[in-house]
Amino acid sequence: MRMEGSSRKGISILIIATFFLAMMDGFSRYLAELYDVFVINMFRFWIIGSFVILISLRGKGVLKSILLTKQPFAQVSRGLLFISSLLTAIYSYTQVGLIFTHSLMAVAPLLAVLLSGLILREEITGVKMFAVFFGFLGVIVILNPLNIEITLTLLLPLFSAINFAIYAVLTRKVASTDNTETSFFWVSVVAAVVMTLPGPLIYRPIEFLDIYWLLLLCMCSLLGHFLLTNAYRYAEASILQPFAYFHLLFASMVGVVFFKDPLTISTIIGGVMIVGSGIFIARKGTKALVE
Repeated sequence: MRMEGSSRKGISILIIATFFLAMMDGFSRYLAELYDVFVINMFRFWIIGSFVILISLRGKGVLKSILLTKQPFAQVSRGLLFISSLLTAIYSYTQVGLIFTHSLMAVAPLLAVLLSGLILREEITGVKMFAVFFGFLGVIVILNPLNIEITLTLLLPLFSAINFAIYAVLTRKVASTDNTETSFFWVSVVAAVVMTLPGPLIYRPIEFLDIYWLLLLCMCSLLGHFLLTNAYRYAEASILQPFAYFHLLFASMVGVVFFKDPLTISTIIGGVMIVGSGIFIARKGTKALVE
């Protein structure tokens, strides 16, 4: 029963995280239509990186304890995978919209469930495989491939999804030895360093009126990714990942309400299939823990 409660807590934290991440996506798309994607995220990670370092200096020895990691290669890799996935996704928002981008990126949790078995040696039962397959069918329904002409731009969300799936599994891996603050510190600082390197070539000041939106973006990013990282301390990646589909649901709502992205019948049906598969696989996962 204790393990079941822990898994439910992880699921709840993850769903809240996806809401903040969806809001972050909306702010990112708005700013990306006005500024270069690299410029936005350079400022973004300067702010987030500064905040993380400031928090780390709150007491004697805190920064040192947070810096210490037993898996430095995995932590640096997480930062690189995260920024790669993020930049690709944000650029895709401006080209094909939030709904379409997240529809394709919905394969990330499916990939993470499979990778958790290969990398983390977590059990992938036939029931989980069925739920993954059913969720993937939901993605196909949303895409409605008969009406889509495949281009290089349309493949960008898939590249982002692959990077994020590996990032998610590595997040679970480092959670076994490093605390949430350490993992959050490393991904934030690595991303800030990577975005700063091309800074002199891409620098452009953010207009004063847009600083408000940038700050909101940073706040949602801080909350979303901190909660996301923390969720993996309570449940297996194979249980949590299907609930990442709520990101698709919330992002679609943001796209429709604020950007007038088209919401088709296929999107609604596919979304229900994806979220349904997530709930199904999690219920089976928590039941297995009790048994």
